[in-house]
This record gives sequence, structure tokens and C-alpha cells, in this order.
Amino acid sequence: MAQVTAAMVKALREQTQLPMMKCKNALTESGGDLEAAKEALRKEGETFIDGRGDRSTEEGRIAIYTDIDGSAGAIIELQVESAPVASNEDVIALANDLAKQLATGPGADTPDDLWEQPSPSQSGKTLKEVRDEIVNRIREVFRLPRILRVESATGGYVHHDAKSGSLLAVEGGTAEIAKDIAMHVTAMKPQANVKEELDPAVVEAERTIQIDRARQEGKPENIIEKMIEGRMRNFYAEIVLAEQAFVKDDKQSVGAVAKAAGMKVQGFTLWKVGETSSAEAAEPAAAS
Repeated sequence: MAQVTAAMVKALREQTQLPMMKCKNALTESGGDLEAAKEALRKEGETFIDGRGDRSTEEGRIAIYTDIDGSAGAIIELQVESAPVASNEDVIALANDLAKQLATGPGADTPDDLWEQPSPSQSGKTLKEVRDEIVNRIREVFRLPRILRVESATGGYVHHDAKSGSLLAVEGGTAEIAKDIAMHVTAMKPQANVKEELDPAVVEAERTIQIDRARQEGKPENIIEKMIEGRMRNFYAEIVLAEQAFVKDDKQSVGAVAKAAGMKVQGFTLWKVGETSSAEAAEPAAAS
């Protein structure tokens, strides 16, 4: 059996960022074989994840990859157990790599498919291998509950705490305008891109409510219909992206801002960590 030297332990620690004693023990058990020790530590990380599958992962990050001149964009949700881990530099890099690989790679039908793909920033490693190395150091469970690739030119925005973010499918315009509108989506949480995408039953229910309210106010029947049209415009302005007042200039609607920039918003995705947003109904259909 090869003698485990301090230099060997140091080399393994530099490659794995794991504690010295853990590296020494792995080398001892592998008979001084560096690659075998690394593989044993990786498998230990997998066992850890499997054994903690019931742990709550209420913290995490939304990450996006956008390209205003490209053919695809992506948004992912990476969940972890604690807020400090969610803001760890390696975890941030992993989340960003997941989104980039999803957008620029072959696509993925499931999160498991994506984990097996190459890491964009760490040559020779899969995203899963990068994850396992981080898990071995941090000792928290990571989950990837949602991934979405959109086949379109895209823009997007992630809030500063990375707890929420949005991805736009667009045609024309600039990355700056797309980001501004995505920021608006993240802040104002519209339920649909344009009013035609709203559930007709929801629209009819609101119209009925407004007619009943006008009658209770004693308004004459011959002017109720004109009143209702105005109130319905207010209703649309509350929940429809194109009709909402733009957060950076409330004298213009989002639709007007996009049109002036030569941009057509084809759809949007709005996600918040740990939640299924009602705005997911507005996601573009062309996704894989």
C-alpha cells in the first residue's frame, strides 16, 4: 500500500476543496490512489443526497440565460436548504451554468437529463459532478424542480436576491428594453401577456361583477355598457402585461413601450423560488 503523504493530501484537498482529514481518510482507504479517492468522495456525496431526500429545500435561486439575437433562452430554479448556501459563489455559478447549458446545449427533457450534460465553465466535468463536489463541501441537498427552454430571442431579469425572475420571448428590440420589461414583469406580476390570452370565463365573471356593481349604484341601463367598457380597461390594466402602466414611466403602457422600441413580446415566464406562479400560463408555447 502506498504511503499517504502530506503532499498527496494537499493535492486532493486543492482539487476537491474538502477538509484535510476527509481527504486523508479517502486516500488511505484507496491505497494512495488519487483518482480512486476522488471517486470515493464523489460517491459519498451522492449517498449523502440520497439519504437526505426528505430534507426541506425552501431557499434557492432563479437563474436565466438570455440572448436578444439568439435562438433560445432558458430559466431554471435551483433549490437548496439555507439562504447562505443560496448566495454561495459556487452555487451562483452552478445555477448560471445550468441555465446557460439548457439554452446553448441540445436541450433537456427533464432536470436529470440536464445534470448529465457538460458544465459550460468547468471543462471535463458534468453539471452533476460539479454539483456533487459542492454538496461534499457544503453538505446540503440541492434540487432542480423546474427548467424551461424557450426557442426564441430572449430577454430577462432576475431580482437582486435571486428569489424571483422572468424570461421574455421577444421579436426585435434591444436587450436593454427586454430587460426593463422583464423587470416590470418580475415586479408587477401580470397574469397574461395580452388580454386575448386571459381565460374567457375570468373576463366574463369580471364583466358580470362590474354590471351588478353599476346597477347597485343606480346607474341607468342605457349607460351601463359604456361604463363597463371603461372599468374593464382598468381591469386589464391591472393584470395584463401589454396594458399595464410601465414601472419606469407610468404615463405609457408596457405595450406602447415595446412598440416604440420595435419589439414584440411573444410571451413571458415568471418564477419565484418555491412557488408555481399563476403567470406560468403566459409562457411561450415553443419550449422544450
